[in-house]
Amino acid sequence: MGEISQPFAAPPPAPLLAAVPQAPSQIPTVLFGIWLCGFALGAFCWPRAWLRIRAAVRTASPLQADQPIGRTSIRVMGSPALLEPCVFGIFRPVLLLPDGIRERLTPRQLETIFMHELCHVRRRDNLAAAVHMVVETLFWFYPPAYWIGKRLMDERETACDEEVLRVIGSPEVYANGILAVCRFCLQPSPVLAAGVTGSNLKKRIEGIMGYRAALKLGFSRKLLLALAAITAFAGPIAIGVVNATAIRAQSEPAVRPAFEVASVKLYKDDGVGPRNSHTSYSPQGVDFGGRSLGFIIGEAYNFTGGRIVGPGSLTKEAVWGSLAQGYDIVAKADHAVPKDQLRLMLQSLLAERFKLKVHWEAKTDPVYRLAVANGGPKLEESQETEGTFAMSCGPDEIVFRNAEMMRLSGFLSGQVDRIVVDQTGLKGLYNFSLKRPGDTLQDPRAKPEGRSPDSPSAGTFADALKHLGLQLIAGTAPVDYLVVDHIERPSEN
Repeated sequence: MGEISQPFAAPPPAPLLAAVPQAPSQIPTVLFGIWLCGFALGAFCWPRAWLRIRAAVRTASPLQADQPIGRTSIRVMGSPALLEPCVFGIFRPVLLLPDGIRERLTPRQLETIFMHELCHVRRRDNLAAAVHMVVETLFWFYPPAYWIGKRLMDERETACDEEVLRVIGSPEVYANGILAVCRFCLQPSPVLAAGVTGSNLKKRIEGIMGYRAALKLGFSRKLLLALAAITAFAGPIAIGVVNATAIRAQSEPAVRPAFEVASVKLYKDDGVGPRNSHTSYSPQGVDFGGRSLGFIIGEAYNFTGGRIVGPGSLTKEAVWGSLAQGYDIVAKADHAVPKDQLRLMLQSLLAERFKLKVHWEAKTDPVYRLAVANGGPKLEESQETEGTFAMSCGPDEIVFRNAEMMRLSGFLSGQVDRIVVDQTGLKGLYNFSLKRPGDTLQDPRAKPEGRSPDSPSAGTFADALKHLGLQLIAGTAPVDYLVVDHIERPSEN
């Protein structure tokens, strides 16, 4: 229970896929339809049984005034229906006796039948039966529910038999009374009424004739029963507490790997021409030149830079300035590691040198889905499996080298009026050129998001993307954002 109140600290895996729509499965709908049919059938049958016994009560006439039976007073009524003696009702129970039954039973036998039905009243057996009726209706597809109902009937009849035998001490009289009722009555009691001949009759008669007084629960037995109940209740909770501690320990993030050496320098922008930036991965390190801090954070978390924002009112600006501030970062590991490991090392570097703290947030926004157009993609696959990503802006086109589709969707997010999410399903590295749609391209260094209210729509890039076999489709979808909670200006080295 303690685990439920804990926040989910782990970021969502593959956040760029959060907006990818999944075809809804029809299986839940079909299963719900089947369950609803069974539920409707059960809900139809139970009222019929209730109306049947209710009609018998309405046609019944009082045999006597409310007479005391034992220490409790209930109404006793005679019914023309040949139902067995039964108790109907939960809060105001009525004992129904078929007309003529008193002439077929001796006074002693009739007394045992009264005692049996009165035991049902004291035990609230009709209430228990009604509750289980609801359970069977809801879980009609679950066979153990019916087995439990049968066991409940057996146990309640056994409990009433034991109580009657404990009082009268004459098994023969009681057994003969039950058999006389069976010979006289043509119909058993309905499921909503507690009768006298329920459960397995042969087994009951054998149990009655071989009756032995049940052992009373002494203090030691009551204590043992209480301990068993406490164990059954507290055991799972104790196991959950122990496992929760182990799970929490396992779920705590391990210490991220770190670079052996790293150099962080502020990029010196001379303001002449475009920023001379580059991104390079090698088996033993990374090299970022003139890259914005937002871009570097996106590289560390394998996330689109346009969806990295500051908290609250700082969405437009970072904590100490702008995520568009450029940096030169060169970092080396002491041995060759895969690219995913380099990203974890870069996260450690940002946390250590920039004091970076982030969390994930998701909200539904208008988006453009980057998808493959009819005819398939027209992209050249890169031959470098661990190639260095490069993007250069020429007068007529923007050239991408060794680029994942995440790079293209991130670039487009900074140019159009909506977030662009990758739905192409293309997983490799590609070389391609995106034709410039005019002079609408914005400088992605302008601000962390790279978009302005007057950014162009997807139609601006329609022709350029068509040459690549791609397209942008407008819609809305859940979008994940990486929120920068805290960041500091690093000391250079």
